[in-house]
Amino acid sequence: LKQSLPAKTAANPAMADLLLSDELPADLLPMKHRFTPKFFEARKKMVAFIQQDVLPNKEEWHRQRAELEKTVDHPTKAPMPAMHYELQKKAKERGIFNFFLPEVCQLSCSEYAPLQEILGACPEANQAMNCMAPDTGNMEVLEKYGNEAQKKQWLEPLLAGEIRSAFAMTEPGVASSDATNISTTIQKVGNEYVINGHKCWISGSMRPECKVFVLLGRTSNEGPVHGRFSMILVPRDAPGVTILRPMAVFGHEHDHAEILFKDVRVPVTNLLLAEGKGFEIAQGRLGPGRLHHCMRTIGQAETALGAMLHRASTRKAFGKLLIERDQIRERIGEFRMELTACRQLCYLAAAVADDQGWKAAAPFVSMIKVQAPRVALRIIDESMQVHGAHGLGQDCKLSDEYANVRHVRFADGPDAVHLQTVAKWEIKRTPSVLAKEISGVNPNIEKYGMFKNVAKL
Repeated sequence: LKQSLPAKTAANPAMADLLLSDELPADLLPMKHRFTPKFFEARKKMVAFIQQDVLPNKEEWHRQRAELEKTVDHPTKAPMPAMHYELQKKAKERGIFNFFLPEVCQLSCSEYAPLQEILGACPEANQAMNCMAPDTGNMEVLEKYGNEAQKKQWLEPLLAGEIRSAFAMTEPGVASSDATNISTTIQKVGNEYVINGHKCWISGSMRPECKVFVLLGRTSNEGPVHGRFSMILVPRDAPGVTILRPMAVFGHEHDHAEILFKDVRVPVTNLLLAEGKGFEIAQGRLGPGRLHHCMRTIGQAETALGAMLHRASTRKAFGKLLIERDQIRERIGEFRMELTACRQLCYLAAAVADDQGWKAAAPFVSMIKVQAPRVALRIIDESMQVHGAHGLGQDCKLSDEYANVRHVRFADGPDAVHLQTVAKWEIKRTPSVLAKEISGVNPNIEKYGMFKNVAKL
């Protein structure tokens, strides 16, 4: 395991200068009063871990992974490389393993959010620290709603980084953005539940380390709509579970699966919390997860902007470096403003969650859930443009980043659903006196009285 990389490297200028600097980034200054000494200690540990352990071994990590992919019939079936487990050990030694859990990091949401941005820029660190989706959400569900037997069987090995998990909700035959459409059935038969359904885009389920699904299904067709659904734990190797195929993103197959559940039987003790509590559990799971997605996305946008600066500073066309062109400079200025505003919106959502709870933070989380990938995609796309054809090729990682961020506009709810959430919140607000004054009224309507027969709203 290689160690000790200088804090600033030519290969990682954006990360070194903005994400991994010893000084607190300027974007965090408005939040500084919310940061405890534990935040600064945690950030220092994480930055040291990435600089000294992860970055020096990143190339070896990917070399080992490439070799393992040659041993299976599909790349998604390859196990994690040995280097991953070496880095896990280092993360545990530094006390930053399972850092997403408040019990471990002892940080508020406002403090954890900027750390997630760093992990978004360095996914190998995110995995080594056991802070990756969908496992984080599933572990939080098990911690909050699981019984002691469920925690022993599934939560403990997940927390140890020994296994992975997946969240099985989306279905191909219905509009799953409205979760009340979910058709998978969970029927109680004696001491078992029998599960029948067809799921797709189940992230993390192709990898061999995935051992359990947290599945959302229908336990009743009667009563209040949101009380008809439940969550249940389904072992990946249970009879009747069939992985049909990996799903392709932009034509390239990834670790998202289409899965058939046919007469799958599990003990009644696998039910989470109680029948009819599926939506309650889901809301407790999705709020933090959405915010974490957004901060990781901002981290990816930051590295894409850094890549754009690097390319523009090293390529000359028509007698000038690209960085000297007005068009490029305008783009850089625009993107920095958009990224800074986006980051502040994310911090706002985190602050509201800390002070008023996730329910009050919901509209702000929805705002950033829409805005973060939008901004990131614009930056990544323009960075690819500055890179030329190289930006689309296998020697550049921008196309991978684009595919990854594009799926975030669907993950944990599509843009349209989140915009509806924001609009409903806004519509509930009573217009102020000043707003009504700006809107104005035509005085001649009342003066001439020609509309008295029209019913008033």
